[in-house]
Amino acid sequence: MIGLLQRVTQAQVAVDGTVIAEIGCGALALIGVEAGDGAREADRLLERMLGYRIFPDAEGRMNLSLRDVAGGLLLVPQFTLAADTGKGARPSFSSAAPPEAGRALFQQLVAAARAGYPHVASGRFGADMKISLTHDGPVTFWLRVPHATS
Repeated sequence: MIGLLQRVTQAQVAVDGTVIAEIGCGALALIGVEAGDGAREADRLLERMLGYRIFPDAEGRMNLSLRDVAGGLLLVPQFTLAADTGKGARPSFSSAAPPEAGRALFQQLVAAARAGYPHVASGRFGADMKISLTHDGPVTFWLRVPHATS
């Protein structure tokens, strides 16, 4: 499971011209679900996103987490993060989870985030979303939790 975590001063998601989710200072996380991902990967990714130290402390060092600053978390499904771009000029999505599995796991991630953290908003799986943000820094990290192998 993949999370592209971006520190923002504000971010919002609109569908059909209507804002459906927004946050102030915090993190926008684009979420990619890979084939084989499950609850373990979703839980670990959420733990990493909430605890990853991407915000400056009093000395300006990235030493504070989203929890520490009580920032917003905007989760947005982004299946293209799971694309294989290793060859050619067109991405392959064979490593992405099938749509219904991806939807279910994204919704599970959102539910777990809302159950354990008070400032969570989310985009809509499968929708044509328009995302706007003010990137802070810019600070962006690619977090990946590989799925367990048999």
